[in-house]
Amino acid sequence: MARAEVYGLLAQLYYAAPDGTQLLALRAAITEAPAAGGFLEEPWQQLVSAARELDALALAAEYDALFGGLGKPEIYLYASHYLSGFLNERPLAKLRGDLAALGLARSDAMSEPEDHVACICEVMRYLIAGDDGAVCHLAGQSHFFATHVQPWVPALCEALLAHPKARFCRALAAFTQAFVTVEAQGFDMLDS
Repeated sequence: MARAEVYGLLAQLYYAAPDGTQLLALRAAITEAPAAGGFLEEPWQQLVSAARELDALALAAEYDALFGGLGKPEIYLYASHYLSGFLNERPLAKLRGDLAALGLARSDAMSEPEDHVACICEVMRYLIAGDDGAVCHLAGQSHFFATHVQPWVPALCEALLAHPKARFCRALAAFTQAFVTVEAQGFDMLDS
């Protein structure tokens, strides 16, 4: 369930700047791993530290500067951009087909296309914690991760890590990158 919770948190933080409640929760988060020196401990500490250093207005301004605005954002949050160089391309069509096979579809209330990183994280959360045993299992998680997370999320993280306006999002990217590395290693062990 911890993995599902991390994907849920990542979905929230990539979908919008943390609101007051999320920011308070992040600031109060425990930063020590159960076993000292855990791989995710340092990036998690950096993320919590960034949440403690910035107020909600600064976080919202950073989010808007990086991902919002009129026209082209400074950083794209869509798989299609990283995999094809364009939005709403074949990677989105492939994802929609895979989601349909899982019995999932985008809600009309959702303004973003399915290849937004927040949506991808929500699907991973569902595949881990969902009740439908026909699709919510390790093999399904591994396939979805290898097809829709691993090929492009590291490039998104690298773009954020290099961007001069990223402060909180730099820490978010470092944590995401470390988590994706752990997930990839876990799925590699499963497949071998």
